[in-house]
Amino acid sequence: MTTEVSPHTVQVDLTGRTALVTGAASGIGLACARRLSTAGASVYLVDVDGPALAALVEEGVGEAVELDLTDLDSAEEAGRGADIVVNNAGVQTVAPVQDFPPDRFSLILRVMLEAPFRVVRGALPHMYERGWGRVVNISSVHGLRASAYKSAYVAAKHGLEGLSKVIALEGAGQGVTSNCVNPGYVRTALVEKQIADQATAHDIPEERVLSEVLLARTPVKRLIEPSEVAELVAYLCSDDASFINGASLPVDGAWSAS
Repeated sequence: MTTEVSPHTVQVDLTGRTALVTGAASGIGLACARRLSTAGASVYLVDVDGPALAALVEEGVGEAVELDLTDLDSAEEAGRGADIVVNNAGVQTVAPVQDFPPDRFSLILRVMLEAPFRVVRGALPHMYERGWGRVVNISSVHGLRASAYKSAYVAAKHGLEGLSKVIALEGAGQGVTSNCVNPGYVRTALVEKQIADQATAHDIPEERVLSEVLLARTPVKRLIEPSEVAELVAYLCSDDASFINGASLPVDGAWSAS
């Protein structure tokens, strides 16, 4: 089931702001990059997918920063000068704890927890100097709830929640806010691959994977559109959202309420 989402229903003016979005080549990151650009921000598009970034530059969305976020020093350098940071990049591996590859566990934490810390570390001096900044961390319902077989992802998202709150406390007197956005399952390539894999594993049609596996705990039985997440991100970057700080905002169809 899909839904029509009205574009740009939140009036946000980010003219003169510089935004950095990680994982900007696809999914939520792409939607956020386009939305912030439409709002007037100058957007730095951080991703490892050079050709996809080049297409976005051609589209006029922003400036490409082809970067592997496991290079933590480069991640910190990329954050310098940003007024807005959207930490979105992520990877996933599904396996029982006893079978989870340790090197993969370390990589996931590096990309999804250490890299956000380093990007923000690079950005904060500029934000503090200007007396204004926005950090938006794309967390997950898995930052609030656990699921089996996702130990690294859940650990990284829970860590990101804590990091975000510390940034919020430290930046509160400097005009800087830090918040988490917590989506459930979003219509992205990563989720669509999970649907196909689960259909094969359970030997059931993909429609049943949605209703019986991925969305079993979600009262609203549909995937979230990336643009819906991007609208909330855009609002959190606005001046009107200056008192929303240290929050974790579910976009999960009441999953975390159940």
